[in-house]
Amino acid sequence: MAEHLHVDARLVIPEAELSERFSRSSGPGGQGVNTTSSRVELSFDVARSPSVPDDLRNRLLARLSGRLSHGVLTVVAGEHREQLANRRAARERLATLLRQAAAPPPRKRRPTKPTKGSQERRLASKKRRGQLKRNRKSWDD
Repeated sequence: MAEHLHVDARLVIPEAELSERFSRSSGPGGQGVNTTSSRVELSFDVARSPSVPDDLRNRLLARLSGRLSHGVLTVVAGEHREQLANRRAARERLATLLRQAAAPPPRKRRPTKPTKGSQERRLASKKRRGQLKRNRKSWDD
């Protein structure tokens, strides 16, 4: 799997900056679960990575602050029986997390006023509703 991790156009993480650890998985696999190390922990140092631009680094650190441990983002995959499939899943999960965190913030909402017509329709419907309720009253003389 010696290839770069393409997050988006601005962020490509070289293989050398990713670190993988393997351990025994708790998922499916029968007797093989007890003997093979198919679970993958993929770590990426967001705070000290030279491949992350500075402006993007600040955004990533702010948005991923709850998931980081000393500036390092770790993703775990152990749902597949094969180590290779778990490695692919972990890389995809890491890329998705970084892609979502790197997205620019949404534009601020520009407040607008209701149109004259919508105000008139609202008041007219309130009047109709009030008239309907007044007509329900019984007038016992």
